[in-house]
Amino acid sequence: MTPRLDWNSDGATWPNRQHSRFVEAGGLTWHVQVMGAGPVALLLHGTGASTHSFRDLAPLLAKHFTVIAPDLPGHAFTSDGGFARLNLIGMADALASLLAAMGLKPKLAVGHSAGAAVLLRMAIDRLIAPELIVSLNGAIQPFPGLAGQVFAPIARILALMPVVPSLFAWRAADPNVVDDLLRRTGSRLDPEGVAQYRVLARNPAHVGAALGMMANWDLPSLNDDLGRVPCKVLLLSGALDEMVPPGDGLASRDQLPGSHLVRLKGLGHLAHEEKPGLVARLITDAFEGRPLELDAAEGRDLGRAGDQAADRASHHQAGAPGRRARALASGESS
Repeated sequence: MTPRLDWNSDGATWPNRQHSRFVEAGGLTWHVQVMGAGPVALLLHGTGASTHSFRDLAPLLAKHFTVIAPDLPGHAFTSDGGFARLNLIGMADALASLLAAMGLKPKLAVGHSAGAAVLLRMAIDRLIAPELIVSLNGAIQPFPGLAGQVFAPIARILALMPVVPSLFAWRAADPNVVDDLLRRTGSRLDPEGVAQYRVLARNPAHVGAALGMMANWDLPSLNDDLGRVPCKVLLLSGALDEMVPPGDGLASRDQLPGSHLVRLKGLGHLAHEEKPGLVARLITDAFEGRPLELDAAEGRDLGRAGDQAADRASHHQAGAPGRRARALASGESS
């Protein structure tokens, strides 16, 4: 068995360590961070990331909510439930078991990248009933055309080759490898954030779970069901995102009946790590029903689903076709 990250050594300086606990649920040992008081807010990171992605956002939200942030199965300090469970339905069921074990019912659900897809799947399947889901650069739309037909089979082959995660982790010992991957997100992170991604990328077990997640991901089925999401959805999209093209946000807005799209100026795929204060403010205002106020330097409100004025204003911002190809090559959290 490939060694996982060790909590006593690798986790010794983990962000928000004082709020960490380990919970047995659904056949897994989960690393979960819990902080704050108020309505329960569930935070899910994306593929290849961990709770560290919310190191600054979670404490800000904890001023208004009871924040629950787990490492996804196989990621960082949560145990691996096996390759077959690293899919949307498997993740959704596993997280439902975790919430049941902790006796929690989220009123707010915030997901980054693939984490947003998991939350939407859970809401569709009535595993959670939040008042609001917030998608942070959500990876919701399937890969278009030939890429969609080729990517998953290739990822599946790579994920089932034991040498591949170890090879990637060995390569990630070179700091330039992780630095290059992070540049391709369109985001600029502080040294602490970069250091945590380096720790994760050097661990073969974590890399294997990320590959397994990509290999098993079924976005076409989720896409078919987006019209059945029963709650409001706030879509926050980084204008410089190199992983999820801007056009994907527009497509998701138009497929989600209760959605609202905001484009964040000058931020990339990890916008919530770059500007946690701005993201926390927008999340809190949306949850409490206040107008989303943005100045020109912060971003642009691209309106709600079915808003024809917003459609006209944002029509020219379709995603550049080359961005998906760069996302395939990057391997960054999706």
